[in-house]
Order: sequence, then C-alpha cells, then structure tokens
Amino acid sequence: MDNNLNMKERMLAGKPCLTFEKTLADERMAQQKKQFEFNNLPPDDYKGRIALLKEMLGGTGESVWMERPVFFDYGKNTYVGENFYANTGVTILDGAKVTIGDNVFLAPYVGIYTAGHPVHPYPRNLGIEYNLPVTIGDNVWVGAQSVINPGVTIGSNVVIGSGSVVTKNIPSNVIAAGNPCKVIREITDEDKNCYFRDKVIDKELYELAESGFDKENHFSNMGE
Repeated sequence: MDNNLNMKERMLAGKPCLTFEKTLADERMAQQKKQFEFNNLPPDDYKGRIALLKEMLGGTGESVWMERPVFFDYGKNTYVGENFYANTGVTILDGAKVTIGDNVFLAPYVGIYTAGHPVHPYPRNLGIEYNLPVTIGDNVWVGAQSVINPGVTIGSNVVIGSGSVVTKNIPSNVIAAGNPCKVIREITDEDKNCYFRDKVIDKELYELAESGFDKENHFSNMGE
C-alpha cells in the first residue's frame, strides 16, 4: 500500500480504497444534504434549482438542467458541459471523475457508475472498492435506463439505445445498443433528415427550430 496516499487520494487515483473512511463519508453526507434540498425545491423555483445544481457539481456550462430526483455520491467529481440536460431519476456515482461534454442528453433513469467492487467476496465484504473515471463526449444522447460502467469512454455524436449496458468504450459517430452495448451502425448525413427511422422532419419545422423559436422566452422563464 502507498502510505503517501490517503483514502480520498487513492479513490481519485483509481486505486482500491475504503470509502467508509470519515472524510469521504462526510463529503457524501454534505452532498446528500444539498441534493435533498435540490430534490425538494418548489417546481417553479427555476433560479434556485439552477444555482444549487451548479453548486453541487464540480463544474458546468452556463446552460444546465436536471429533472428531479437526482442522486450523486459526491457531485463535485462530476463535470458537465454547455447545454446539459438530464431527465428524471439520473444516478451518478462519481467516486472517480465523470466528464460530460456539450449538448448531452440523459434520458430517465440513466445510471453512470464509476464505482466497482472485487469479484471475490472476501475483499468485497471488507469494504474494498475502486473507482474508474467515465467520459462522455459532445452531442451524445443516452437512452432511458441505460447503465454506463466504470472506466468507459463514449465518443462524440453518439446515441446509446435505451436499456443498454455499456461495459466497453464506444467510438464517435455511431448508434450503439444492447447488453453488452455494441455498435449497430454509423450515423450519416442522411440521418439529419429524419426524426425516427425513416420518418422525415418537415422543412417548416426545421426552419422554425433553426430560427430559435421561443427559446429566449423558454430560458428566461428558467432563470437563464
């Protein structure tokens, strides 16, 4: 054992550690108090929700939104980019760093887990665990009830199908799904024309969206 590393340093370095150590337990409790407040704010307190969310996380872009409830282990080890949106029930166990890029959407009940345990019951029952970082690129949509496991990197411009279990890295510009999650196909320019399989987005709606339709009013109401 490296005696120069305390348990927090060991955890953040991806080394086996004992997370019931007091400093880590206190940090988790502080986070749980903040997320309890966040999860119980009045539904129309947009400014309060955004301010508290930015306080809870390690770093965010200007535009960030999470539906409730949320759950983090530490919160401060999670960093999200611009235009981040997470739907209800997202869980992020961030004993290691979780880095999420710009324009990322997490669907309901997505789980991002940096934490793992030994497969042998003896060290596991002693409380030994490890944490490995998770990285998600830009322009990623993770489908509902998907699980992202420790140490995984997901590239940019990726769609993860609902119910997927991501155990290995996923390259950029693909649709991937399944348990275990595997690449199904690349995303092409032709996909820009469709909203679901071969169903085409009408030109008028595209033009309305590109004009920034009602966005200013929407984000003004949310306190942005």
